[in-house]
Amino acid sequence: MKFRLPVTREVAVLLLLLAFNLLFTKHFWSLQTFNVNLTQVVTIVIVGIGMTLVVATGGIDLSVGASMAIAGTLAPLIFLNIDGPVGVALAFIASIAAATAFGVFNGVLVTRLKVQPIVGTLVLFIAGRGIAQVIVDGNLQVFDNEAFQWIALGKIAGVPVQVFVMLVLVALFIWVVRKTLFGQYLLVTGGNERAAFVSGVPTRRVKMIAYTICGALSGLAGLISIGINSSSDPNVTGLGIELDAIAAVAVGGNALTGGKAWIGGTLLGALIIQLVRYSLLAHGVPDAAALVVKAGIIIVAVYIQRRRRG
Repeated sequence: MKFRLPVTREVAVLLLLLAFNLLFTKHFWSLQTFNVNLTQVVTIVIVGIGMTLVVATGGIDLSVGASMAIAGTLAPLIFLNIDGPVGVALAFIASIAAATAFGVFNGVLVTRLKVQPIVGTLVLFIAGRGIAQVIVDGNLQVFDNEAFQWIALGKIAGVPVQVFVMLVLVALFIWVVRKTLFGQYLLVTGGNERAAFVSGVPTRRVKMIAYTICGALSGLAGLISIGINSSSDPNVTGLGIELDAIAAVAVGGNALTGGKAWIGGTLLGALIIQLVRYSLLAHGVPDAAALVVKAGIIIVAVYIQRRRRG
């Protein structure tokens, strides 16, 4: 099967934005600017990968921000009370495991109890952040742990480690979608779930795996987020990330009705939104106006998707 790049419009838009900034934005061509723009999208892309899988099944996950908050709350509780590498390792394992359990819970609601995805994931969207606030009584946890924060603040050859983590995950899940049986099942489940089930595709299991992966990736994103800030606040960790992730999925060329999973497109979508915002701010446009422009980009992306399906 010949390779076909399915996101040519998104690539063209990204190249135009890069060209505009190279010509008209001061100091754009620098390692610092490169790092700033990439680190701004890392958590959005990581969560967006999981969201892409869920959306490909025809679902949605509104609880990703709450999963980030839970993971970001549990990790400091562990490594602040258990010293050394063991504490850091347990912090990563336990926090991501908790977020993964959230994903499993969502999957059970959607696949076993037949709750609509937007309603099922709304449960943890509301309750999950409340659980995180109760765990620490709503208090801010401040820390300075170089080993834990290396994934967020460390650099390799001048490039942040978190950027490498993001790119590895993007490459991994591009391979998963294109080359594995799960990837094929994912697409046919979202394309026509009833026909897929009749054909022998384990649609319940596929959707369960998608929600579980989404939860796990949200947990990882939560750890990177608190590592950047050197603090964990359950009130703000992951706040609004679900909307940014869905926006990246839509702008990246993924149909919100399911049946497509362009992980590279989600990366491009996040970069496009970030570069538009950066371009506006760099040229003196208020952030509030930049948010309005972002909303307009999402509307255009959804309209284009409707035209493509038509």
